[in-house]
Amino acid sequence: MAKLFGTNGIRGIFGQDFTLEFIHDITLCLAEYFKEGPILVGYDGRDTSPLIAKIICSTLNYAGLDCKNAGLVPTPCLEFATKKIGYTGGIMITASHNPPLYNGIKPVADDGVEISREDEIIIEEIYFGKKWNSNSSKFGSTQKDDSAIKVYLNGIKSQVDSSKIAKKKFKVVLDLGNGAQAVTAPKLCEELGCQVILINERIDGTFPGRGSEPTPENLSELSDTVKKTGSDFGIAFDGDGDRSLFCDNNGIILTGDKSALLFSKYILEKNPKSTVVTCLNSGSSIEKIADNSNATVVRTKVGSVEVSRKMVPINAIIGFEENGGFMYGKHNQVRDGGMTLALALDLLAKTGNTMSKMVDLLPPSFTTKTKISCSKEDAQKIITKLKEENPDSDTTDGIKTTFNTQNWIMVRPSGTEPIIRVYAEASSQEKLDNLIAEHVQKIKSMLGR
Repeated sequence: MAKLFGTNGIRGIFGQDFTLEFIHDITLCLAEYFKEGPILVGYDGRDTSPLIAKIICSTLNYAGLDCKNAGLVPTPCLEFATKKIGYTGGIMITASHNPPLYNGIKPVADDGVEISREDEIIIEEIYFGKKWNSNSSKFGSTQKDDSAIKVYLNGIKSQVDSSKIAKKKFKVVLDLGNGAQAVTAPKLCEELGCQVILINERIDGTFPGRGSEPTPENLSELSDTVKKTGSDFGIAFDGDGDRSLFCDNNGIILTGDKSALLFSKYILEKNPKSTVVTCLNSGSSIEKIADNSNATVVRTKVGSVEVSRKMVPINAIIGFEENGGFMYGKHNQVRDGGMTLALALDLLAKTGNTMSKMVDLLPPSFTTKTKISCSKEDAQKIITKLKEENPDSDTTDGIKTTFNTQNWIMVRPSGTEPIIRVYAEASSQEKLDNLIAEHVQKIKSMLGR
């Protein structure tokens, strides 16, 4: 089991468990892992990110590796540029949706996808065994890479019918969440001929607008703005721009599961007999949509690394998480808020329908999730108790108890925060509300609250 890497990279509170000394040492481990450069380094809009970038670049140079600094970019931009331009690897500095005091590191392989769980263990073995080489015979150099954003946007546009989208002159509301997509999403929309309305567009590492994580509960401004302006849809990004939640033309916020079904249906109709990869905590409706196109659904543990790394060897065309992380394999097998935005525009341009009409054509789906503050130790105790109550449950990742195909509950400790997450699906909204309320009450009782 990894000790430093969580569900998605290494994260911690800057100055506490994510110190300058730790950043220096883990970068020496990454240099030992990559062996040679050049390495592409990028960062999100957190206040500490530029400082961390300097430490990482200088440490890579000290270890003898050349690197290039792409500056402030979304995570999927760094990942795509690493692959497309031909870097040995990439290092993205971000804590994604975590609170402002956090920061972190996501290492990226030369194929533009986050490194595998097996490679995370290799890096940790270097770290704990202090097996890094800190005495290089020659220093590397750091230069700027000003091409990453252009390469990224051109890559996205090559996957959609740009001219058809431009003719539609869509009106789109972007809730940028004070995050990294502010440097790419508005430009993408403008290049695709859209009229753009911006919310929380100023990059700010304290995320003063609605926080760094978009949730159906904190997107009321997006919903109101879509309705007020008569926009075709709205989209909200997380802090590093790899996840996105949508708002349809009627102001209804879609869950990540719902929008994933929308795009999966669209893509699979054009690409039958394909493969979709998703996590255990995603809803069951994807199997129904896949069946209509003779497609295959593969389930993994929770986490974008699990999904991405499963997609690569089997060349899956679609991957997704219920949290708004959608992966289009023809572009890059990683979560990508910018690519997902372009897919939404392509879908509307090609079908001529509104987003709400397209959602109405999907199979009924009732899913939800919540979280409860909880230490890692208490989380494991809860999982153990739930397993004793339901011994036949799936314990691949936390515990998932299935009552029938469309009614289940899943509980797992977060890999990025001191919380326990509870996911559920039911055949109706009433059953869903009852199911989630019952289990939240049970967990809180176990915690002695």
